[in-house]
Amino acid sequence: MERRLYVLAACALIVAAVLGSAWITGQFTSPEVDRTDGYVSELAARDQPWTRLFRVSDALSGLACALGVALVPRAAREGRGWLALAAFGLLTLAAGLFPLDCATLSDPSCGRRSMSPAHYAHLVAGMLATAAVLAAMVLLSARWRSWVSWLFTWLGLAATLLVLSAHADRHGVGIAHRAQLTLFAIWLVYAALHLLVSDDVTARTTAPPGGVRPHVVEQGAGPAVLITAGLGGAWFHWDAVAARLAASHRVIRFDRPGLGLSPCSPDPPTLYGEAARLAALAPAHPDRVIVVAQGVACWHAEAFARLHPLRAAKLVLVDPAGTGDRRLFAPAGSAGRWLPALGGTWGAAALARLAGPVAHRLLTGGRDPYGVYRVGKVLAAVAGEWLARRDMAEDLRRMRADRPIPDVPVTVISTGARNTVREAGLLSARLVRLPESRRRVQLRNPQAIADAVRI
Repeated sequence: MERRLYVLAACALIVAAVLGSAWITGQFTSPEVDRTDGYVSELAARDQPWTRLFRVSDALSGLACALGVALVPRAAREGRGWLALAAFGLLTLAAGLFPLDCATLSDPSCGRRSMSPAHYAHLVAGMLATAAVLAAMVLLSARWRSWVSWLFTWLGLAATLLVLSAHADRHGVGIAHRAQLTLFAIWLVYAALHLLVSDDVTARTTAPPGGVRPHVVEQGAGPAVLITAGLGGAWFHWDAVAARLAASHRVIRFDRPGLGLSPCSPDPPTLYGEAARLAALAPAHPDRVIVVAQGVACWHAEAFARLHPLRAAKLVLVDPAGTGDRRLFAPAGSAGRWLPALGGTWGAAALARLAGPVAHRLLTGGRDPYGVYRVGKVLAAVAGEWLARRDMAEDLRRMRADRPIPDVPVTVISTGARNTVREAGLLSARLVRLPESRRRVQLRNPQAIADAVRI
């Protein structure tokens, strides 16, 4: 999948270069714009006949450039260069959305008019975009150590200096600007070709096929308690519960693939796979383990008990998710196979950096002390688990029909959700209703979970 991402990113950059070169046809469709002394962006000015065409091409070019950067798999020491190129794409998009009011240099009467804010926004976006793409060319050329990239970079810098010099003399701006944009487009194509032929990905976040070793934390001694967090949860969310149990139990916590500090798995999560993971982490037979689970992870715990009836001592299910009548969702499997690779891209990294800490604080009410929700692989893993819910629910319904629940104590802790009562009835479980309807019991009422384990 990672190789396919390189191909898609390269295609997006080539599309950006082609759309950004639409001005070539403008030499024939808009003769009012001076080819020698007029800016290329004047073709998209509001008073030009083909303004919509060139505005759309500029906007789509910037969007394609930003999308291409977002799809590039992360590589060490390239972050600043790709960030600068993404800024170039977004600024180009802004320049297309906010065009000039008139042909600044080609129309002598343009300077005597009162300009709109969009006119000045276009000028600022254009200058910043030029600075951004030059920064990207320098930073990525230094990382790639390619003389070809450096050649286009130096030529681009020289063309930019010519544009500034021509603008000061008020002559030859159009020629210099067209040379500059041509060099930028050629460099984008070169960057695309570099992605297609390069295998230098030094910061892979996807583990190789053949199994993933999860991040595991153990503390205390005594009867084993295996804790599996809910959708998108991490081991440290259960610190308070583990601290209360460690005095008398051996507490085992872990992160599923892609979550917390665990590496990603190239395969989407499945009910049988998660049940097998619990079996691998639990003590070997004849020892038994108490499994504490939350939300969708309650399905994993129940499947473990049904598949390994001699290894489960007790189930404590916190707000178990209801299986309901969820139907299989075929596209989820295809999307799930893309997510581990997407989690290692610059786009996922930027999205996680911006939204991850905020979302974590809103959902848990606390901070992320280890910064795990600022990482793209975690974002992809959460999305993968969410997409896999329907398939897991269907598998669990079939398992309930084929394999009985072993004769072990089951406790369901409910915070008021209706489905918890139904799930408790299906499992003949003891239902514990908390006095107040609270979510995230492990954070707000850890003692209730510890008491349920000890009873």
